[in-house]
Amino acid sequence: MPPIEAQTLRQVLAAGAVGTRRMLWGAKDAVALADLVDGAVLDQTEVVGRSIVLSTHDQLAAAQALVALDGTARRIVICPPDLPLAHLAAIAADAEADAIVTDRDETDFSGHDLPPRIACKGPLRPHQAAAPIASEWVLLTSGTTGVPKMVVHSLAALTGAIKPPQPGDAPTVWATFYDMRRYGGLQILLRALFGKGSMVLSEAGEPVVDHLHRLAAHSVTHISGTPSHWRRALMSSDCNAIAPRYVRLSGEIADQAILDALKRQYPGATVGHAYASTEAGVGFEVNDGFEGAPADVLRGDGDPAFKIVDGTLHIRSRRTASRYLGGAPQALMDEDGFIDSGDFVTERNGRYYFVGRRGGIINVGGLKVHPEEVEQVINRHAAVKMSLVSARRNPITGAIVVADIVLHEPAAPGDASDILKQDILAFCRAALPVHKVPAAVKFVSSLEMTPAGKLVRQNA
Repeated sequence: MPPIEAQTLRQVLAAGAVGTRRMLWGAKDAVALADLVDGAVLDQTEVVGRSIVLSTHDQLAAAQALVALDGTARRIVICPPDLPLAHLAAIAADAEADAIVTDRDETDFSGHDLPPRIACKGPLRPHQAAAPIASEWVLLTSGTTGVPKMVVHSLAALTGAIKPPQPGDAPTVWATFYDMRRYGGLQILLRALFGKGSMVLSEAGEPVVDHLHRLAAHSVTHISGTPSHWRRALMSSDCNAIAPRYVRLSGEIADQAILDALKRQYPGATVGHAYASTEAGVGFEVNDGFEGAPADVLRGDGDPAFKIVDGTLHIRSRRTASRYLGGAPQALMDEDGFIDSGDFVTERNGRYYFVGRRGGIINVGGLKVHPEEVEQVINRHAAVKMSLVSARRNPITGAIVVADIVLHEPAAPGDASDILKQDILAFCRAALPVHKVPAAVKFVSSLEMTPAGKLVRQNA
């Protein structure tokens, strides 16, 4: 089935609006997608042909603004809500922004040298028809402490992995734990729009219980998140509130423990995981219920094409970004058009497995340890819900491996806790070389997550 030929978002909505009641639901408000065909949340005459930075508090406002901006503005820079205002100024300068589209109060911007603001809140205004142009879509990278890099996409690249809906397909209601202003969340928004479905948007700071019940209220059928998102959701008994047909994981390594846990929880659902990044786009999807990917997926010279260089995965595809944007950006791809993902993979028995990121390696006396590889073993222990492996300095080996562990049930104090720790360590010794076995484990009630839904790691 060929991928969708990207049009403007408004054209896509116009083609899919007949005879349906498709919605975007936020935590407090909602909008019918059909209303965005003839209405806009901003004055489009102010953005025609201009470079725009989109910076909003509210996801629903951002989604409506994207429909108004795509095909009208020449460049759309999509900012996540946690972007510091000091970084916003640098982003606007490098993007040569003419204006900032926002739902924020003007006082939020006081003390910062920023382009003029254009409001995107309040009732919809009549759509100002104009000949559509091909807008640049610019996303920001995550996982950095400095000003994020800006990654330039086209709508065609962003939607390259989306298959068109077929006659007779059941209606879909998409949801995601991601914020739709990050690559993973934006992918789900586009899948809802191009797939003629509806979508429930997440809300920063919303308790997991409330979010699950809001998803249930809108009869969600398809839902995505990182493995960390899903582990947190499965800690709540209210995960029974939803009964999705499709469960999707991305953003972190999907190990067998979380895949099996989701299949037990949602036996009627297809449980799949996708490999994607802001730069490389969607590389592939795996829906067979197993961690890793069949080796055939990463072989051959099709589109996408893959190669393994010094153990890391490189990707070439029409779904990748075209370049970095900024004053002195680094090269995005090599001379053959491949993007270095920075993710290490290994092949075992006809299947490729992800073992960790280049920047996260722990050096134990000259031997390399990928934290994610150790976590995958720990997470298979029957008592463990999730874990985080990190380095601790050591005067002899330079570093040792340690692990923070969240259990399904709190450990009993005293000897029982010590016995469980020793059992987990024995479990690790049976599966890992000695230098990869944690020197110490600690039971914790929770693990910190980034705004992108990933575990907070050292050097991440």
